[in-house]
Amino acid sequence: MEDGPAVKRMAVTFQQAQRVGCTLLKALLRFAFMVANNLVAIPSYVLYLIVLQPLRVLDSKLFWYIEGVLFKWLLAMVASWGWWAGYTVVEWGDDVKAVSEDEAMVLVNHQATGDVCTLMMCLQDKGTVVRQMMWLMDHIFKYTNFGIVSLIHGDFFIRQGKAHRDQQLVLLQEHLEKYYRSRNRKWIVLFPEGGFLRKRRETSQAFAKKNNLPFLKHVTLPRLGATQVILKTLVAPQENGTPAGRDAVIKESKSKGLQWVIDTTIAYPKGEPIDIQTWILGYRQPTVTHVHYRIFPIKDVPAEPEALTHWLYQRFIEKEDLLTHFYETGAFPPLQGQTKAVSRAMTLSNLWLVGIQSLAFLSGGIL
Repeated sequence: MEDGPAVKRMAVTFQQAQRVGCTLLKALLRFAFMVANNLVAIPSYVLYLIVLQPLRVLDSKLFWYIEGVLFKWLLAMVASWGWWAGYTVVEWGDDVKAVSEDEAMVLVNHQATGDVCTLMMCLQDKGTVVRQMMWLMDHIFKYTNFGIVSLIHGDFFIRQGKAHRDQQLVLLQEHLEKYYRSRNRKWIVLFPEGGFLRKRRETSQAFAKKNNLPFLKHVTLPRLGATQVILKTLVAPQENGTPAGRDAVIKESKSKGLQWVIDTTIAYPKGEPIDIQTWILGYRQPTVTHVHYRIFPIKDVPAEPEALTHWLYQRFIEKEDLLTHFYETGAFPPLQGQTKAVSRAMTLSNLWLVGIQSLAFLSGGIL
């Protein structure tokens, strides 16, 4: 005798309830692990650096080298939360490993809090980049659990809004002059749109219409301020015509200055970004995030404000085209001169991640 429709519906409902229950249990377990991870890893990082303060006086270079290693491990722990939930990354475009030892400015589109986690993951296998990078992030991040780490590392917290803009740019220049090369930073990461896509899109489109600029759906028009300050402060004089007197820090450190701009475009399937809550709880199905890179020599980036504004707008207009192509086809277009786009699956070693997590919990027990 066959089961009736009511019995089948009950079976389906029971299976759905099981799946929901399993997802909730996994989310709770992941959340508990994340809390425990933060409670031991972040205090351990802080305490290690407190203990090492005498070394900071005796050998500052070695101190910041050790700090960078610890910083990279912390970012790897964050990456592991997504990696073990099946949130992986596929990379497209130029191979940024080729410039991982040079100074570079990384321009990234901004859709959600998960963008930062994605970068923490996909830059893990790029040599010394993660431990020698500086982040520009919204000031509210300072008050999160990870804020103390970024504060010690020397990242810059920027306040948004017209009322703060001019002051923040002055503070950014002072911060770069004081910390960027004294701590041997290589890459600086910023989100020129100045906020999440969903929050800025309408305002950006209105501005574009008023100024006869392209209508953008997948990105917003970038802001010039922080980009201009970074170029003005960190590019070597001979490369963009900056007066030599302004770059004493560069001369003292014998740095070549910024050599590249890495235009980075993050794309999520169906345009549905991953936020930090999803990254932590893992309730979304395994997802592949796609990251596209284009590398520009710094000599090709104009220094004059109007020309730089046009250049920066062009990068985000190109991002719009890249993302439109991705959402229509599921892939990024090939680079100029290529007939077929080539993707690269970014991988992390589970053994290495387990080792770092184990060291964090062991450090928490000892300290």
